[in-house]
Order: sequence, then C-alpha cells, then structure tokens
Amino acid sequence: MSNPAEKPEVVQLPAEPVSAPSASSRRAASQRVREARDKLTSTSGTRPAFDAEMLRQYAQTRLSASYVVMLLVVATGVLFGLWMQPIPAAAWTAGMLCIHAALIRSCHRFLAEPTSPAATRAWRTRFVVLDLLYGLCWMAILIHPVLDMVTETLMMFLMLLVIAVSSMLAANLPIAALAATAPVAVAMALSFAMTGSLDNYILAALAIAAEGYFVLLAHRLHSSTFATLEARAEKDALIGELEQAKAISDEARHRAESANVAKSRFLAQMSHELRTPLNAILGFSEVMKSEIFGAHAVPVYKEYSADIHNSGVHLLNLINEILDLSRIEAGRYELNEEAVSLVGIVADCHHLMKLRASSRGITIHEVFEQAMPRLWADERAIRQVVLNLLSNSIKFTPQGGEIWLKAGWTASGGQYLSVRDSGSGIPEDEIPVVLASFGQGSNSIKSAEQGAGLGLPIAKNLIDLHGGTFTLKSKLRIGTEVIVTFPPERVMSALAPLSDDSPPLQPEGSMVPDEKRRPRHKPIMSAGTGS
Repeated sequence: MSNPAEKPEVVQLPAEPVSAPSASSRRAASQRVREARDKLTSTSGTRPAFDAEMLRQYAQTRLSASYVVMLLVVATGVLFGLWMQPIPAAAWTAGMLCIHAALIRSCHRFLAEPTSPAATRAWRTRFVVLDLLYGLCWMAILIHPVLDMVTETLMMFLMLLVIAVSSMLAANLPIAALAATAPVAVAMALSFAMTGSLDNYILAALAIAAEGYFVLLAHRLHSSTFATLEARAEKDALIGELEQAKAISDEARHRAESANVAKSRFLAQMSHELRTPLNAILGFSEVMKSEIFGAHAVPVYKEYSADIHNSGVHLLNLINEILDLSRIEAGRYELNEEAVSLVGIVADCHHLMKLRASSRGITIHEVFEQAMPRLWADERAIRQVVLNLLSNSIKFTPQGGEIWLKAGWTASGGQYLSVRDSGSGIPEDEIPVVLASFGQGSNSIKSAEQGAGLGLPIAKNLIDLHGGTFTLKSKLRIGTEVIVTFPPERVMSALAPLSDDSPPLQPEGSMVPDEKRRPRHKPIMSAGTGS
C-alpha cells in the first residue's frame, strides 16, 4: 500500500514586505526626465531652458567680481583726477558706480526670482542695456579731450584692460560682452586714426584686432559653458532614466516576490489537500486490485481498480515533481549529500526500467568505466535524474531502437553520465523549450505518452545544484543525447595512508614500569613472522 500523506510544507509570508515605490516618486522621476529631454531636443535658436541657466551663471559671475570692478573704477577715477579737474573725474566715478550698483542689484533680483521664458528674455535685454551703458561710460573717459597729454601707450593699456575684464565677466552672455567692449574699441580706434600718423594707424588696427580677439575668446568660453550644460543635462537625463528603471524594477521584483510567496503557499496547502485523499484512493484501489478481501464478482472490476491505482500513482508523481520544481526555483531544495557510486545508481535505474524497455523491443547498452571512485552527491537526486533521462529515452525511441548508457571520467578529472537514444530527435529551435518548465516539443505533443514537461527541467536544476553541467544534443531522425557532468571537487579519491605513528592509547604516566622499558619500535607479538 502507499505511504501515508506527508506533512505539508508551510511557507510564511514575510513580516515586512518590500514597499513599492510611490506614485509621486515615479511622477517626479518622469518629470525630471522630460525636463532634461526638453533641454536637449529643443529646436529653437534661443534654447530657453539653457538661456536661463546661462543668465544665472552670468549674474553669479558679475556678483563674484563686483568688488574687483569697483576697485578698477575708483582707481581709474583717482588716476584721471590727477590729469583733469577733480570734479569731472568724481562725477564720472559716481556715474560708473551707479551703473555698477544697478547691474549688481539686477543680478540679485534675477537670482531671487523664479525663471520663465518671458522673464528670461526681459532680464537678458536689461543686462545688455546696462552693459552698453557701462561701455559708453568707459568710452567717455578714454576719449576725453583733456587726456591728450596722456601717452598713446597708456591709453592702449587701459583700453585692453577694460575690454579684457568686460569680456571675461560677460562671457556667458556674448551679446552683453559685445555691447560693453565694442564702444570702447571703436572709439579708441577712431581717436587714433584721426591723428593721421602711421603709429596711431597701427594702434587703431591693434585696437580693432584686440576687440575681435576678446569677442572670439568670449564666444569660445560661452561655447565651453554651453557644452558643459549639455553634458550635465545628459547626465541628469541618464540618472532620471536609471531612477525610473529602478523604480519599475523594484515594483516588478516586489510583485514577483509576492507572487512567488503566494505560489509556495498554494502548493504547500494543495499538496496536503491532494495527497491526503489521493493516498486513500491509492490504498483502497491497491486492496481492490490485489483482491485481498476476496475476488470480484465481475472480473472487469479488477481492471478498473488497476486503472484507478495507476492513474493515482501518475497524479502523485506529478504532484511530487511540481513540488520539487517549486522548491528548486525558490532555493529551498536541500541536498542530502553522501558518498554514492554513479555506476551503481545508473545500473540500478537500468534494472528498474529494463522490463519497460523490453516490452517495447528496445535494447539498452551499458558502457561503464571500471574502478571509478564514489561521488559526494545526493543519491535521491541523481537517481531521479537518471530515471527521468532514461524514461524519456524509452518514451521517444521507436520499437526496436537502441539506448546507450555511459559513465566515465571527464578530461578535467570529474565524472560524466551520458544517455543516448536512436529516437526521432528534437528540432534545434525547440531545445530551449523542452528545457523550460512545462515545456514540450512537437514530438512530445504528437506522442501518445504525453508528459507534464517537468522531467528535463528538474534534472537540469538538480545537476546545477551539484555544480555540474547539463548538455542536450539532438538531431531530427537521428536521436538525442544528454550528457551530465560532475565537477572534480565531488570525486572522492582514495586517501593515502598515514606515515606518522599513531598516538598512544593511554598517557605515559599510566603505563606500568615493564611497558616503559619495552622498546616501542618492536611489536608485542610477532604472529606470522616465524620469530
């Protein structure tokens, strides 16, 4: 009779399930992604998103260099006060400081207010106007008629200093840099050219060339800053996409874990609910089939009882396979490892399946290497692998076919098992299908002996747990071969004998005086030596 129902395996739900990311965090990540993509894919000439950032950097640069500009203005006013009347020089200095104060105040207000495309355009115009006034004031002092006594070299130096400082401060806004430097350069060039001497013509040309150089330098700095902003936007876009992908992955993982726990609970409960009545069916049908309490009045009832028992055994095996696969997939299948003989297990499985193969006219050949050491493995798992492979070969081999069982050494020092048949074979594109859970090939579907598609996946997973390899080779109308290998680490080689003397059975102090005097290297008894 069949064994009683096993105790069901109860799987506890996690106490604190992983919380899925909230919808607000996903929306925030999507918003960041959209903003970054809008910055990168803008087709307008102004690029409003980047223009606001460039204006922000322009304002920050102006604020950081405000004291330097004030020092330059005051020093220039004091110097020019020595060559002209102090009142005009003081008036010019006060006017420059007022323009500088207005520019600094505008920068503070711009940084404090939220940005928008319309506000960005307005602030851009305001900054350009203020820089233009800044340049006109410098032009007024440099071409003042009273400064004719000043040498052209000093005037050229002051002009280059003003242009350099203005270009560097307004590099993030090229139009403002041009507005601040162009009036100074043009006015100085005209002032030099109007004198009519060759030296002044050269100075005028140098003034125009210097203006072009600093304008080009400001444009290059602007392009470099713009490239930096684009790179940062790409990085932000990538980070946003990674965050969004991570949120989706975490949510999918949480759902998969919940589904896996629910599946384990369902299988544990249903296995108990199915095994309990199934064992009763198997027991009573076996009693009825064996006619323990007497013969049946109708002989056909005995055949019905045998059919019921065979169907129950098939259903019980299917339940066990599903539970084994679920344990393996959940990582809760524990190997009961011990020293086993691979050749012995294969021979036993051959003996179990020999009658079934003989009834179909199939010949099974054995090719085993002799004197192979034992394996450190789970005997039940290896036996299940061999039975699954051998039963599949018998199932899909036609009558009169042949099956070869091989066991031997691998090139790396491990052991292998091979099961090859002369069946119909499996198409190459269907091999991944038959190795998947519940996967069946076209030949299996057409066969009269259809299975659940769990034999090969369970065998492959059991071999993976042993650290081995599972290889399936097949050709249509030629046959199929499955090669299973075990790593050398699982082969139990014979241990060399110990060369050192074994420790004494009792301590030295407990030995009697006669034993102490007896030499250790001589045996107490020399049986069989003739001495």
